[in-house]
Amino acid sequence: MKISLINKNAIIGGSSQGIGEAIAHKFAESGANLLLLARNEDNLKKVISGLPRSEGQFFDYAVVDFSNLENLQKVIQQKKSQYGKFHIVVNNTGGPKPAPAHKSETSDYTAALQMHLLAYHTILQEVVDDMKSEKFGRIINITSVGAKQPVDNLGVSNAVRGAVSAWSKTLSRELGPHGITVNNILPGYINTERLQSLFSNISERTGKKISEVVQDKIQEIPAGRLGNAEEIASAACFLASDFASYVNGINFPVDGGLLKSL
Repeated sequence: MKISLINKNAIIGGSSQGIGEAIAHKFAESGANLLLLARNEDNLKKVISGLPRSEGQFFDYAVVDFSNLENLQKVIQQKKSQYGKFHIVVNNTGGPKPAPAHKSETSDYTAALQMHLLAYHTILQEVVDDMKSEKFGRIINITSVGAKQPVDNLGVSNAVRGAVSAWSKTLSRELGPHGITVNNILPGYINTERLQSLFSNISERTGKKISEVVQDKIQEIPAGRLGNAEEIASAACFLASDFASYVNGINFPVDGGLLKSL
């Protein structure tokens, strides 16, 4: 199976590192034109300089803070004049800080909903009419296994991931008749800076060495290892392609078998 995203314009959030960067590389290899979004301009420039490029393919970036919805909307509107129409959106934003649900402030929930659900909806509103006119669209949300099975000490994250899942499922039914699919990828323990930060937090709470925390987590995974960002990118590339035109409204775990739920 050879996936081609030639002549497709894609927005990729959080693409200055980790999973977002890996998705950018996979989409570039498949021929897509890319708009990369993140807060760190230096990292965005480095990612773009390292992307494989074919003749006629173009990449650009925009420095955005997903908590500033007004600016996010303006950026997408401005870039539409450059790209024409966007066919694919990969929503990917850094997760909320670790904490038990009952100890988190209301402001933590508000901020997380804004950076995830509301930011994703802001982008959707700017691209959905063009997707309808093209009779093709892909909305792919990178969330977490916490959307299906709550993760300890990630109370705000679990709540927000669940909200994004419900939003996505609703959209999938509304937009499916227009050739637009809406799906969520649920990463398990993927070896990124975010995961290392979570492991450090567990180490501080429990007094265990980070190496012990890592081994404890690996023992929970039937595959016997941490995942890598490229495995998430491959799943995203498939969902963005014509091969996944009949896949709509799902939570797609990429977790090595970590989840105990169906």
